[in-house]
Amino acid sequence: MKYRSVFDIIGPVMVGPSSSHTAGAVRIGKTARKLFGIKPDHVEITLYGSFAETYRGHGTDLALAAGLLNFGTNDTRLPEALTIAREQGIRITITPDQKTQVAHPNTARLILSAGGKTLELVGVSIGGGKIEITEVDGFSISLTGSNPALLVLHRDKYGAVAEVAGLIAKYEINISHMEVSRHERGHLALMVIQTDEEISEALAAEIAGLQNMLNVAVLS
Repeated sequence: MKYRSVFDIIGPVMVGPSSSHTAGAVRIGKTARKLFGIKPDHVEITLYGSFAETYRGHGTDLALAAGLLNFGTNDTRLPEALTIAREQGIRITITPDQKTQVAHPNTARLILSAGGKTLELVGVSIGGGKIEITEVDGFSISLTGSNPALLVLHRDKYGAVAEVAGLIAKYEINISHMEVSRHERGHLALMVIQTDEEISEALAAEIAGLQNMLNVAVLS
């Protein structure tokens, strides 16, 4: 594995005892909040593997709450994140599951809800504060958060992917990685597009206006 800087080795600037259990957890929570797009009323969190075993001692519960509040990994309010979430009207329930076998020991499943809208996300903390999102609303994906990304939920119709790619080219944005996941042919599918440049609100709005597009989320 190649490291771009010393910070990839020693981990991020952060509050907390562990880059995997704290900084990584903050980033999982923050990614979930960004994808959801609005402040959730309720967040159900299930922790697996070592997350489930040590989450209180390593502050994983606080870190996930901090991410859901859009705090950074070095925010000094992290130890009070659960209290602040309650004060902001976000109800967070945490369930440790030490029985279910998962592919990675530092795994969390988050279900966010508000006003009839829901989002289910599975994230893993892979070390040094880095994360990977492996599932969104039941779709298997691989998203690290190291590049800007566009997630597009759409009807699985002919030409849908080409239309989105065409608009991205119109804005002179280079696609670094792209994948499409679907449950069943001809039903719903999820595009995950990672880019070299930031994705503007104007581009996201144009994509959302295309036929067969159901939801568009941007990760910067």
